[in-house]
Amino acid sequence: MASWDELVSYVRSAYKVVEERPDELRLLVRFEDDRSQTVLIGRETLDRKHEWVQIASPCGQVGHVDLRALLVEVGHNTVAGGVVIMGEHVVLRHTLPLENLDLNEFTEPLSLLAATADELEEQFSGEDDDY
Repeated sequence: MASWDELVSYVRSAYKVVEERPDELRLLVRFEDDRSQTVLIGRETLDRKHEWVQIASPCGQVGHVDLRALLVEVGHNTVAGGVVIMGEHVVLRHTLPLENLDLNEFTEPLSLLAATADELEEQFSGEDDDY
């Protein structure tokens, strides 16, 4: 994959897309234990020339999560990426350069991020919300 359109085409064929915008896809990833996780795939342009893909998944509402405990837990985890606050949600996210992106460089981080965000959501909020 080397373009946003190629990535979107792949994502449509491989995942359940529940919402689509020009620079963003919202997926619903389902797990074997009947839990599910919302994952956002977004196109970002840095320096007005380099395209990146951001994979993000909410793991709780800011007011309902012990942020310190969550950050300590993430610090002991092996997931790549970071934890940020976006609006009212704590979000786990990872960003990849789009140019020359290999399929496994996208699918593996997406799977790991979705599963980790779901585990954090269950651990810190006890919920299974599809934000």
